[in-house]
Amino acid sequence: MMVHQLWRQFPKVQRQLLLLQPYLLKAAALPNQPIHTKILELLKSGGKLLRPGFFYLFSEFGDAKNTKHLRAGAAAVELLHLATLIHDDVIDDSPLRRGVKTIHTEYGQRNAIYAGDYLFTCYFNQVMLSTDDQAIFREHVSSMQQILVGELDQMALNFRQDATQTDYFHEITGKTAVLFELACKQGAVLANSPESVQKLAPQIGRKIGQAYQVLDDILDYAGDTAKTQKPVLEDLKSGVYSLPLLMALSHNQTVFKPLLDKREHMSDEDVLTVRRLVLANQGITDAQAISTQLTAEAQALIAQLPASKARDNIAQLTNWLLTRNQ
Repeated sequence: MMVHQLWRQFPKVQRQLLLLQPYLLKAAALPNQPIHTKILELLKSGGKLLRPGFFYLFSEFGDAKNTKHLRAGAAAVELLHLATLIHDDVIDDSPLRRGVKTIHTEYGQRNAIYAGDYLFTCYFNQVMLSTDDQAIFREHVSSMQQILVGELDQMALNFRQDATQTDYFHEITGKTAVLFELACKQGAVLANSPESVQKLAPQIGRKIGQAYQVLDDILDYAGDTAKTQKPVLEDLKSGVYSLPLLMALSHNQTVFKPLLDKREHMSDEDVLTVRRLVLANQGITDAQAISTQLTAEAQALIAQLPASKARDNIAQLTNWLLTRNQ
């Protein structure tokens, strides 16, 4: 198993993630062999391990270095992420994830949902191994609730041509940003970082998560499937109207209406037409401006962390992550 090449720039975190990977394979073990094999494929298929990476970076500010507790905390956030991906794929009917056939594509929706549910139990098991602090347990429960509500909110917004930026950011905060927030906060808390770092960490994680999702949504319109490893415009086909489309709609709703009124019956040609219209009506440009602003806000918060190699690494990783093209 290889850790994503981006971590070569951060040798200490790279070493921690290399040790985390075999631990994750054991932590996610499932008696059902076919589903277990698919989960292992997903774990081995080139994910960036961003959330445990940020977890470890924020743990650098603390003086508590219990390797087992930190590894369990890092594993917890990645397992929670993996569980939500499996459920996302069912909701969106996605055929691929990281270039690998999704569980529901091979074994059906019911088995995929149970697999995701099982990973939730693996996640809570790792939380219990990381700490016995009830306040930390409550934070995990609260974060998981926010993530699930975010997913339900997305379903309520599907095919909504009148969705607003506020609706969008409410949904992506629950769907994506909360997990980055949790990873950064838990890294700081479990390492007993200074109170100032524990307060800044979730704010930084939230901004990074929001900007990351905006950029992901931009790449859904402007990206290359070979690089992103997922079908371009997959969200649009399933009725998810993300920020580039919402920004373009704010400039010229009339031109989109005949196409979007077809809802799930849009043809592939219709979808490509919507893509061209989003590009022509400032959708990408406006969304990129918002992503740039969020990135600047994240970096301003990072600058308030104690001067250290860890702070520099977080700033460097954030800059790469939020200006990527895949």
